[in-house]
Amino acid sequence: MRIDNPDERSFYEIECTQQQWSVRQLSRQVGSSLYERLALSRNKDEVMRLAREGQTIEKPSDIIKNPMTLEFLGLKEEEAYTESKLERAIISKLQDFMLEMGKGFLFEKRQRRFTFDEQNYYVDLVLYNRYLQSFVLIDLKTDKLTHQDLGQLKEWIDEYNELNPEEA
Repeated sequence: MRIDNPDERSFYEIECTQQQWSVRQLSRQVGSSLYERLALSRNKDEVMRLAREGQTIEKPSDIIKNPMTLEFLGLKEEEAYTESKLERAIISKLQDFMLEMGKGFLFEKRQRRFTFDEQNYYVDLVLYNRYLQSFVLIDLKTDKLTHQDLGQLKEWIDEYNELNPEEA
């Protein structure tokens, strides 16, 4: 691949080796501007370190990419998507989605049911991160996040911790 910037090229070489990317995965990461996305979220010294050493995990927030690019879902450009349409697209492209999330993610379940006060609630996706040794609950929202949504997530976490104290 032709990358003129020597720092960017070095970054992709290191990440490709460390992550054991296929040619397709490397092409996708270059095409989605992984280097630029990481560079936008870090200072100049950190970008130079990334070019020399690749991405290192020093704190839990380094595990999850931010922002994520979901172009691999292949959805037609629309003004808005439904949560169920996003979920179906993610499940059909789960491997690509897991690579986009970051390192160490494992898929556990979709539409996980939680019961509180005899009412059923569902979280869209449940992942586990082997580096963080914790579950990651993904509740897809296409509208603005509300206090009720956050309260519901907190209830799920509290309930799970009560049922599984050894994993809390």
